[in-house]
Amino acid sequence: MGGGLLIAGTTSDAGKSVVTAGICRWLVRRGMKVAPFKGQNMSLNSFVTREGAEIGRAQAMQAQAARVEPTALMNPVLLKPGSDRSSQVVLMGRPVGELSARGYHGGRQQTLLEPVLDCLAELRGTYDAVICEGAGSPAEINLRRTDIVNMGIARAARLPVVVVGDIDRGGVFASFFGTTALLSPEDQALVAGYVVNKFRGDVTLLEPGIEMLRGLTGRHTYGILPYAHGLGIDEEDGLRVSMRGTVRESVVAPPVGADVLRVAVCAVPLMSNFTDVDALAAEPGVVVRFVDRPEELTDADLVVVPGTRGTVRALEWLRERGLAAELARRAAAGRPVLGICGGYQLLGEHIEDDVESKAGTVAGLGLLPVRVRFAVEKTLARPAGEALGEHVEGYEIHHGVAEVLGGEAFMSDDRGHASDGCRVGAVWGTHWHGSLESDGFRRRFLEQVARDAGRRFVPAPDTSFGVLREEQLDRLGDLIEEHADTDGLLRLIEQGPPAGLPFIPPGAP
Repeated sequence: MGGGLLIAGTTSDAGKSVVTAGICRWLVRRGMKVAPFKGQNMSLNSFVTREGAEIGRAQAMQAQAARVEPTALMNPVLLKPGSDRSSQVVLMGRPVGELSARGYHGGRQQTLLEPVLDCLAELRGTYDAVICEGAGSPAEINLRRTDIVNMGIARAARLPVVVVGDIDRGGVFASFFGTTALLSPEDQALVAGYVVNKFRGDVTLLEPGIEMLRGLTGRHTYGILPYAHGLGIDEEDGLRVSMRGTVRESVVAPPVGADVLRVAVCAVPLMSNFTDVDALAAEPGVVVRFVDRPEELTDADLVVVPGTRGTVRALEWLRERGLAAELARRAAAGRPVLGICGGYQLLGEHIEDDVESKAGTVAGLGLLPVRVRFAVEKTLARPAGEALGEHVEGYEIHHGVAEVLGGEAFMSDDRGHASDGCRVGAVWGTHWHGSLESDGFRRRFLEQVARDAGRRFVPAPDTSFGVLREEQLDRLGDLIEEHADTDGLLRLIEQGPPAGLPFIPPGAP
C-alpha cells in the first residue's frame, strides 16, 4: 500500500481542492507517483475521462497536477444537484438515479462506503501516495453516521488528516479548535494538525496564535499559505461565483489590438461547467463577467449561455428576467451569441423533456433550427474534430439529443462531416465543453466574434491555455514547497497519524 493523506476543511471553499492539487504537484516534482482522490463530490462542474466516465472537474485538475490521466477511481461518487433537495447520483462515472437528500443520506450513502474504499485501496496499491480531499467539514455531526468522504474513509483506511482553514474569512482559530473538539475520540486520533490558507500580512503576527492553538490541541500547524491572486483553478460549484456577478480573473496584459472584447456569461440556474469560459478569460484583452440582467448584455461583444443541469428551468429564468428578449434582439442584429451544452439546447426551437424536468414539450428561444429530445441514457464522450479550419477537442455530458434542421454545422469530424452543433449568422451552439481550450480554434472564433461585433480586437498569437494551466499548477506546488512543513507532511503520508494526539473535549455528542 502506498501512503495517504486526507485534506479536510473547516468549511466548504476553505481551499481543500487547491491544497490537494498543490501537494500532488509538489510530490510529483519530488519523483513520487501520486494520485488524487475524493470519495464523494457534489458539483455541477464535471469532466469526462478517456474511458468515458464522468468525474468532478476538481479531481481532473488534481490529476493534471499529479501528471496522471484522470479515472473514475479518483472520484467514485459524484452528486449533481438538480434542485435544493435532490441530486443525480453518478457512481463510477455513470448515472444510477436521482435521489432526494433524505433518501441519499437515509440509506443509500452507507452502501457506497465499500466501493469507495475499494477505489481508494486500488489507487494506493498502484501509486506511491494518494492525496484525498474531504468535502464540506468533517464536523458535520448530523451526517457522520453515513460519511464516506471525510472521517468515514479516514478511519476505515487509517489516514492522517490535515484540516485547512480560510483565514481570509476570519475566525480560523475557533474553526480549527471547534472542528477538532466536535469529533469523536477515534476520529480526533487521526487529526494530525492544520493548514492556514489565504493569509495576508506579516506571519510573525500570527505565530502567537499558532503556538496557543498547539497548546490547546496538541497539534502542529503544517503550513501558513499566503493569499494567491489569479490562480484560476477549477472550482467545485459555480453558484457563489455566478450570483455575485464577478469578473473572471484574467491575465493582466493589455490587448494586442486597439479594443478589448467584452464577454457576458448568463448566470443561469444550476449552471454547469462554467469553467468553459476560463480559456476566454486567459486571453489578453478579453474581459469575462457573469450577468443576470438584460441591460448587462447591451455592451457585450459576445454573450455566452453556459451549460446547466436544468435546461427548462434556465429557459424560464431567461424569460422571467428579460434576458431571452435581449438574446433575440442580439441575434436579429447579428451580434454574437454562443450556447454551450444546455445553453445550446435552449437556443433551439423546442425541447422534449420527460427526463430532467419532466415538463414535456417546451418552446425554446428559436434562435437556432434545432430540436432537442432528452434521452434516458446520458451522452459521455471525448470528441475531437475541426471547426473554423482548426483542430478542436472537447467533452460531452448531456441527456439532450439535438436534431439539426438547418444552418451550418459548428464542429466537423476529421473527414469534414458534420459532427456537432449549429451556426446561423452570429449565433453558435455546441454540446462540446472545453472546446475553447483548443488554442487555434479559440483564436479563430474570437477573430470572428470581433468582426461580427465591429471591434478592433486581435487575439494574442501565442496564448497557450495548456501552458498557462501548467504554470498555475506549478504555482500551487510552489505554495506547498515554500510555505508548508513539507518534511512533516511527508512523514504523515509515509507513516500515518502521529501517536499520542490528545483528546479535546467535548467530542462528538
